[in-house]
Amino acid sequence: MKLLFSTTSPYSSKVRMAARYLGIDLEEVKVNTSDDPPVLIHANPLGKIPTLITDEGEAIFDSRAIMHYLHRISGKQLYPKKDEKRTEAEVLEALCDGINDCLLAIVYEKRFRPPELVSQAAIDRQWEKVLRSLEHLDNNMPKTGKKLHGGHFAMASLLGYLMLRFPGQWENGHTELTGWPIKFAKRFENYGALRPQS
Repeated sequence: MKLLFSTTSPYSSKVRMAARYLGIDLEEVKVNTSDDPPVLIHANPLGKIPTLITDEGEAIFDSRAIMHYLHRISGKQLYPKKDEKRTEAEVLEALCDGINDCLLAIVYEKRFRPPELVSQAAIDRQWEKVLRSLEHLDNNMPKTGKKLHGGHFAMASLLGYLMLRFPGQWENGHTELTGWPIKFAKRFENYGALRPQS
């Protein structure tokens, strides 16, 4: 299988970590979405990453669809079997992905709009959502039992993206969250190599 990805993308990071955890071999192909590379556009008309291309040539996107595909082909090892626990994992993943959506909106607002057109109000609105959600996570930290699940990898990729793009801007008051990556790295030794990075 082939994964089209970017090292900075938190969604790509989540999928790469999950695949490594499950022992699924992926041919990783770095792409720059700004260039609309044919290999990506042909597989995913949205031109977004990550995109997984199976051995049969089927394209799977977005990251949550890929995560559930990995769950199925791994013998259902990525999400809890019990309905209640699985829902908790899926909601955690949705929350962390949603925070990443807000963070990317901020990054894109600054990166792709002329300085005179950058909306500070739009940035502030997204940042309010981020801080509110981080507060919720800090007060409701997920348990890490015998097995890691999709929600854990989503949270690990989120915190990695915060460390990469927003250092010094999110840590204050979030003592549980700031300490979690160290704990997670003890459970998943490849975290340092697979978390979002330049």
